[in-house]
This record gives sequence, C-alpha cells and structure tokens, in this order.
Amino acid sequence: MTSTRIETAGLSQLACEQRDAEAALALLDRSIALGHRRIALIRYLHAQYLDAPLSAQHHDYVHKIAERLSAETIVRIAMAARSRFEQ
Repeated sequence: MTSTRIETAGLSQLACEQRDAEAALALLDRSIALGHRRIALIRYLHAQYLDAPLSAQHHDYVHKIAERLSAETIVRIAMAARSRFEQ
C-alpha cells in the first residue's frame, strides 16, 4: 500500500470512527484535487454532517457534480455516505 493510501485510510478512520471534522475536510479536499465525483459527494456529506468548515469551493464542486446526476443516483450516494457512519 502506498503512503498516500495509508494516509487516506488513516484520515478515513479518523473521520468515520472518531467523527473528526478536519479529517473529513482533508478527505474532501483530496477528492476535489483528484477530480473525484461520487466519492467527493460522499465525503462532502460526511464533512457537512460533522460541521466541517466548508467553503464556497466545496459547495460549488459538489453542486456541479450533483446537477449531472439523477435523483436516484444522488439517493444511492447519500445512502452510501450514511452507511459509512453507521458501521
């Protein structure tokens, strides 16, 4: 496993298990930098749930993604985001 994957796994653990808003925001920023779409939406919802300090850039990025998706797809993504916190 590369160090980037190890860092991402560590941030994911902090965000999901320890409810760390800064880790959730770091994951979202990483997804945006890499051009992720669906995982960025999941990470956005996590960051929002944890009251992370989201910026206009975050909101704009996910809005552009969401407007190209069907309502059904958005529901599936939201359910995936929720399930990660219920584990």
